[in-house]
Amino acid sequence: MRSTPPARPSTRGSRRRIGAAAAATAALVFAGFGTAVQADAAPSASSEVTYTATPCATPKHTGELACNSYRVTGGLTAYQKQQAAKTGITPKAADASTPSGYSPANLRSAYGLTSAAASNGSGETIAIVDAYNDPNAESDLATYRSYYGLSACTTANGCFKKVSQTGSTTSLPSSDSGWAEEISLDLDMASAICPNCNILLVEATSATMANLGTAVNEAVTLGAKFVSNSYGGSESSSDTSYDSSYFNHTGVAITVSAGDSGYGAEYPAASRYVTSVGGTKLSTSSTTRGWTETVWKTSSTEGTGSGCSSYDAKPSWQTDTSCTKRMISDVSAVADPATGVSVYDSYGVTAGWYTFGGTSVSAPIIAGVYALAGTPASGTYPAQYPYDYAGTSSLNDVTSGSNGSCSVSYYCTATTGYDGPTGWGTPEGITAFAN
Repeated sequence: MRSTPPARPSTRGSRRRIGAAAAATAALVFAGFGTAVQADAAPSASSEVTYTATPCATPKHTGELACNSYRVTGGLTAYQKQQAAKTGITPKAADASTPSGYSPANLRSAYGLTSAAASNGSGETIAIVDAYNDPNAESDLATYRSYYGLSACTTANGCFKKVSQTGSTTSLPSSDSGWAEEISLDLDMASAICPNCNILLVEATSATMANLGTAVNEAVTLGAKFVSNSYGGSESSSDTSYDSSYFNHTGVAITVSAGDSGYGAEYPAASRYVTSVGGTKLSTSSTTRGWTETVWKTSSTEGTGSGCSSYDAKPSWQTDTSCTKRMISDVSAVADPATGVSVYDSYGVTAGWYTFGGTSVSAPIIAGVYALAGTPASGTYPAQYPYDYAGTSSLNDVTSGSNGSCSVSYYCTATTGYDGPTGWGTPEGITAFAN
């Protein structure tokens, strides 16, 4: 059983990890959606984005981990503003009938992946590890891929497979609408970045570390070389044993979201064997790249995670000097709900298009980049690969923004080179993610 920190009050719908006894009370105390005002616009009805943590971000039972995602509920996202500027027509807020977040083409453009996504990934398998069952996973994925012109990825054509943590295709966990939102998000982001990849969805019986870790092991057993995990919880003294039991897989790129509660370390992002993925705010710009990024932070309790682990040993390739143990993060990608991504979901909500944010977005994006870069070399830990290209044009260095207050500046503040919130930066092509 993992310990869970107490709920933290927030007027902005912050993610909380709480026990079953506190969940009902917290639902009453913290009810209501929050408002995130974009930094690049004066506050107004048209420049605000409202969003709420997805239901799986509040664990139902003590010892469960939280998913790291937010769903936009109102206002205009960055994508909608772009469309309004092009057409002169102001779109509807949070209209499920129309995509309101960044598309696959937007994401590939932002991270220099357009060419690689068109030609790479065939034969590779990205595994998505989540808790509980999404009965509509395959059909929702089909809607997303069809809308954006991606090739079909189905059980029938061998591209998609859904199994339990034991590998069963028929004996699946109980269904959960909150985790279904997370599953839709993860599947869509893997598809957006690597449309030629196969996708393996491994559903854990529940959101405990033991069950999710067993699902990671099953994904590797079934042949996945890329495993995305968009969940986390407070660190504990058991983490080093979890490392050896679930995450020590050489030749496999395992990505983990860094968390959505602002500055502070969480597990399994702190595992020395995984690529911990922070989050950014992604906006268009007049630069040659056409995009710019800053650290994602909405409030003191909403933003990308980062920090120095209390328990996990520092891997040999991580050389920052102030943190003697594992430092989070390694790399990053878009996570701000205000600059969020389009997702199609139909289980437990009005069937339609939603915009999501959180480091649940960035983790499967980076898993997809690893897949585009090719099968990792046996005996290696792919978390090291970006460090081999540190400070080069293969990564977009994020140099502005912070995710909170900390005793050592780079733990929570972006700077030239390595920093906690964004690691070495975001992808600029696939080079930094290849062996």
